[in-house]
Amino acid sequence: MLLELFHWLAKEHGIRAFNVFNYITLRAVLAMMTALIISFMVGPYMIRRLAILKIGQSVRDDGPQTHLVKAGTPTMGGALILVSITAATLLWCDLSNHYVWAVIITTLGFGVIGWVDDYRKVVHRNPKGLSAKAKLFWQTLIGVSVAVFLAYNAKLPQHTELIVPFIKTVAIPLGTIGFIILAFFVIVGTSNAVNLTDGLDGLAIMPTVMVASGLAVFAYVTGRVDYSKYLFLPYIPGAGELMIFCAALGGAGLGFLWFNAYPAEVFMGDVGALALGGALGVVAVIVRQEIVLLIMGGVFVVETLSVIIQVASFKLTGKRVFRMAPLHHHYELKGWKETQVVVRFWIITMILVLIGLSTLKLR
Repeated sequence: MLLELFHWLAKEHGIRAFNVFNYITLRAVLAMMTALIISFMVGPYMIRRLAILKIGQSVRDDGPQTHLVKAGTPTMGGALILVSITAATLLWCDLSNHYVWAVIITTLGFGVIGWVDDYRKVVHRNPKGLSAKAKLFWQTLIGVSVAVFLAYNAKLPQHTELIVPFIKTVAIPLGTIGFIILAFFVIVGTSNAVNLTDGLDGLAIMPTVMVASGLAVFAYVTGRVDYSKYLFLPYIPGAGELMIFCAALGGAGLGFLWFNAYPAEVFMGDVGALALGGALGVVAVIVRQEIVLLIMGGVFVVETLSVIIQVASFKLTGKRVFRMAPLHHHYELKGWKETQVVVRFWIITMILVLIGLSTLKLR
């Protein structure tokens, strides 16, 4: 939005100083700061409104006993993240870029699913919220729609190739159908993985910010014909604008963490977790770094696998592998304090993101 204004001022009025806003890196920094400021300004008001409306978190009796004090804490705070991301992205991105609209619509679409689920849980007092079948249906609809849209706009072979990290000569052509299937599983899978991880104060948001920061680097590199050629990465015209979106996500996430840090004043709820996971997934698909997302988001992957293993083991053998799933609850029941689990998972994520970034050069 502002980019068009700056272009007009530079072209029509000859104010060449506004050409500096053509730099994606500058707009990324400004988007992050914008999202952060919006979060700080809107956050306290939103928390008060959620408390007045009694939109509070319900806590399971069979979970860790230390969580019982969290009952009643305002939830659905993920709406704050979505407002900040959307506003900052619309202000600083090139709105003629179809990738920008793909990530915005995906993020807001999954956010709506999460909002309906949360609303039914906390307002209608329906513990089941949105049924699993209904949730999966709407996730599938959005995921497939975005995948088809990206496949339709794939004009170059590298748009639909699977890039294998650490091996510069391997790029597996997926074809249109293969690309759509992979994109669907990445987007929907990441959305649900982040949602499963969101169980402790600050646990999900900081790894999301770190992974988004890593993807921002990949977006910038793949959007530059010179850098992508030098690093043997696919050149995706227009993907560089996603760096601004990722920066906005990072700023919004840090702003939300201010209120979500232990002891949390607000929880993001499904409205935030599903949306952020979907955002990470679609960005990774566009920049062709699905496997790197798997590496950088290793905490999300392990949390999801712990649930799958727990359910499968109990159904097949009647025994549980973990004391409780997802994995963060297992460590809580082993005696780790909540803050220990959170910070250690942050450290692991930081290491994994650095490993993911190392694939830029180690090829």
